[in-house]
Amino acid sequence: MTGIAFWSLVGLASLTSLVTAWALGANSNSPPFAPAIGANAISTMRAAFLIGILAALGALTQGGAISETVGSGLIDGVEISSLAATAGLLTASAFMAFGVYSGYPVPAAFATTGAMVGVGLSLEGDPAMATYRRIGTFWLLVPPVSGGLAYLTATILRRDDIPETVGVPLLAAIVGGIVANVQLSIVPTPPGVQQGSVAGFLARQVPTPIVGGLDLGVVAFTLVVAAASFQWIRRRTQASVDRGIKTFLVVLGSVVAFSSGGSQVGLATGPLENLYGVELGLPGILLLGLGAAGILGGAWMGAPRLLQATSREYAQLGVRRSIAALVPGFIIAQAAIALGIPISFNNIIISGVIGGGLAGGSAGVSRRKIGVTLAFWVITLVTSIAIGFGLYRLLSTVLGIR
Repeated sequence: MTGIAFWSLVGLASLTSLVTAWALGANSNSPPFAPAIGANAISTMRAAFLIGILAALGALTQGGAISETVGSGLIDGVEISSLAATAGLLTASAFMAFGVYSGYPVPAAFATTGAMVGVGLSLEGDPAMATYRRIGTFWLLVPPVSGGLAYLTATILRRDDIPETVGVPLLAAIVGGIVANVQLSIVPTPPGVQQGSVAGFLARQVPTPIVGGLDLGVVAFTLVVAAASFQWIRRRTQASVDRGIKTFLVVLGSVVAFSSGGSQVGLATGPLENLYGVELGLPGILLLGLGAAGILGGAWMGAPRLLQATSREYAQLGVRRSIAALVPGFIIAQAAIALGIPISFNNIIISGVIGGGLAGGSAGVSRRKIGVTLAFWVITLVTSIAIGFGLYRLLSTVLGIR
């Protein structure tokens, strides 16, 4: 491949990755703040601004694991070339564009994963069956786990013997405890460790024993953060239940938006892992920065319109059911990031909405809608594999390069 052809493909692949990240920022990162907007806790434009900042920060500090999985963990025996990365991103972007304009639920994670498997097989690579089993198991567990957690959360919020001045702060304590243990690349870590948590960092400053595999320092700092979160939201709800719930909705939307950026950026940057890291020899933070810039631009430019539409839907769901859908979304997104598994936020949120609705005696979502959604998830995965395979072969044949 000549120098001009190579750098042309680098530019095309980078542009396609940026566009994909823009689409993710405009669409996949919007739901977390929709309940807060629907409850009039924050304006649409301010929410869009925060979504862009928080999702971009999440992409930079948490996006590495999923980006690596998408870029090198789906196919064994071959490296994803610049042309293959371009074919995979074009395939995934086409599916996302179809979903936006048609209104059908096309999950970005399924489209990107399928596309990269397709181009990898077209490169004559070997299927990474162990990775497929791990990802498939996680995807299959998302609906029942998300729905179950949402059902439990909604049940707690609906109980007459648990006042909202206790139930909402309890959820805040859970979220605060998890935030203290979120793995971030900016937290100082021991040699050889890429990411660390705030609780882990603080625990290392004060020597504490390890009992049963648990660092008591980490446990102590986690409980301190959880207690502080409980007390803060409790004071807000005691002064005004409405104001306390609105505060929690904004905080919850913030941490979910941050998690969304960390879990989604890898779908845009993963295909370029080999190109940037191996062929160009660039540090991974530059690739994540490209994805973060795209997510930031998409959130600021495209999210307001979608936020206005989704906030109306969440307003119809009610505050309790909205909280019930977002709490498991945060927990599952962080679990996926820790395991390096690409996920669909739509999958999590829809499952949470159904689970929260069941706590009130009705899911509020028709069986036909659930069936159509599941069918499109499967169709997206299968057809993206086939199209990714064929598109790379077509481009390779026409351009005469691999």
